[in-house]
Amino acid sequence: MSGACCVVIALLATTPAASAQPADEFFKGKTIRFVLGAAPGQDYDVWARFLARHLPRHIPGAPGFIVQNMPGAGHLLATNWLYNVAPRDGTVWGSVSRNIPSVGLQQLSGVRFDPLKFNWLGSPELTNRGCFAMTKNPRIKSGADLFEHELVVGGTGAGSTVTETPKLLRGLLGMKFRVVEGYVKPQDAQFAMENGELDGMCSTVQSFRNFRPDWIKSGTARVLFTLEQDAVPWTGAPTIYQFAKTDEQRRTLDYFSSSIEYGRPILLPPDVPVERVRMLRRAFEATVNDPQFREEAQKLGFEVTLRTGEQLEALIRSAKEASPEIIERITKIIQSPAN
Repeated sequence: MSGACCVVIALLATTPAASAQPADEFFKGKTIRFVLGAAPGQDYDVWARFLARHLPRHIPGAPGFIVQNMPGAGHLLATNWLYNVAPRDGTVWGSVSRNIPSVGLQQLSGVRFDPLKFNWLGSPELTNRGCFAMTKNPRIKSGADLFEHELVVGGTGAGSTVTETPKLLRGLLGMKFRVVEGYVKPQDAQFAMENGELDGMCSTVQSFRNFRPDWIKSGTARVLFTLEQDAVPWTGAPTIYQFAKTDEQRRTLDYFSSSIEYGRPILLPPDVPVERVRMLRRAFEATVNDPQFREEAQKLGFEVTLRTGEQLEALIRSAKEASPEIIERITKIIQSPAN
């Protein structure tokens, strides 16, 4: 028998056995690679490294974790890799932008994945989004001023809140955003604001505040509006819905804002054995509910809100049922040139 035949037979013999290995034994002695669509230092990166310190206590076999950053194209680079290249046995996890499920459903340029075929493990946090301006720009004192004056904001690529939010609001409501692309992560855009290269940006409220905690309190920057229907009291800002004039605009904002419900989603590639997915979902929940995890989160200034894997999957299935006209409208606006 040839060597090649022996290799094929060996693979056929061992692969099913590995797949059939009990979930509570599979991870003993193994290391899980945690692949992030975020650059080092970004809020997604900080959350993932925090999770990686606590997860081994709750996964049978106590595997180690190695965090690998794979930034690029608004998390599309990592997401496509996780879908098409990563091993499908549970030894690779992913942390991607909350916009990724919507980007996948819209099948935007560069998408090479189906969000419903990922195995969603859960999310440790829910946040809010908003648009911000430096107060040294005298023309922009409120969201209403964006209908008369231009605000130069940073972009971090297709699929990111930082790029997609101003593009959508310009195309949907007529707000005068000008997007300057080329920033790797939101914090780079905030540095550019600090240096006078940009007038503002759109991002999560918590990320913006955590980068320079004194900016809003001191009046260095102001929150123009937040993106969800319910106001965020401490910002003192209105919601974007105040500027929507038609039901069509409000329904479009509803769909766009729904991605905030995904939190900071954690996933496995497709086709991981069902029993293993179930076990890892319960391990994720146990980690996020662990008093030790929550105590450290509080010290770090994190607000913990658990979304289960089942909840994320249900949210994505619901989003898939949205009006095709709304999805088409958002896709057309987001895929338009940056300016």
